[in-house]
Amino acid sequence: MRKERIERASLYSEVTNRIIAELEEGRLPWVQPWDNAACGCTMPQNAGTARKYSGINVLILWAEVVAKGYASQRWLTYRQAEAAGGNVRRGEKGAVICYADRFTPKAETEAARGEDREARQVAFLKRFVVFNVDQCEGLPKAYITPMVSPDPVLAIAEADALIAASGAHFQIGGAEAFYSPSHDFVQVPPQAAFQAPINWYRTALHELGHWTGHGSRLDRDQKGGFGSDSYAKEELVALSGQSAPSATLQ
Repeated sequence: MRKERIERASLYSEVTNRIIAELEEGRLPWVQPWDNAACGCTMPQNAGTARKYSGINVLILWAEVVAKGYASQRWLTYRQAEAAGGNVRRGEKGAVICYADRFTPKAETEAARGEDREARQVAFLKRFVVFNVDQCEGLPKAYITPMVSPDPVLAIAEADALIAASGAHFQIGGAEAFYSPSHDFVQVPPQAAFQAPINWYRTALHELGHWTGHGSRLDRDQKGGFGSDSYAKEELVALSGQSAPSATLQ
């Protein structure tokens, strides 16, 4: 019992200290800002069993996703990853979470039966290590498909209609907002990942501005690397496409 209490207090202290450190840096570890966290605001769950984690484990895994920028809230133990046909990549460090429960020792059950009383249960705390599916390879597709994100908290009909009318291949999810000229699609994180929902629309329209420059449309030079003149010109074009519509979004 004493060892269990010490381990529980130690784990809680570690999480508390981590949260305090985040707050001192001006961040809220339970809010997943787009610039730090890659996945939508979903509850962490076991990728193999689909069971959602609870209690202090939620804070531990939320903080881990924010710190590491993982694109999923799915987790596995080392053995679960192997049982699924994959493996944890060499050098990856897992997150320590805990499992608390009670059990009745066999001797206590027999003693209670002889004394005509209810058996006393013994509390225990077990630590174990889990790995995000982003730290693994070779997992089945079902383990790594995007999790369902919360519904948007803000809807602007005019902007939604513009995006739909463009005909662009528009994906929602992942860690970054970008337009891929080689694959001709736009991707933005889910709206719930933005601190201000209006910024989701500004970002979406900005990337849609890049989309107009594809070779099959306006055929702009989109091959320039970061810092080059052509890159700067392309960013200015996307900014102008963002600023005009966004004026109506205030």
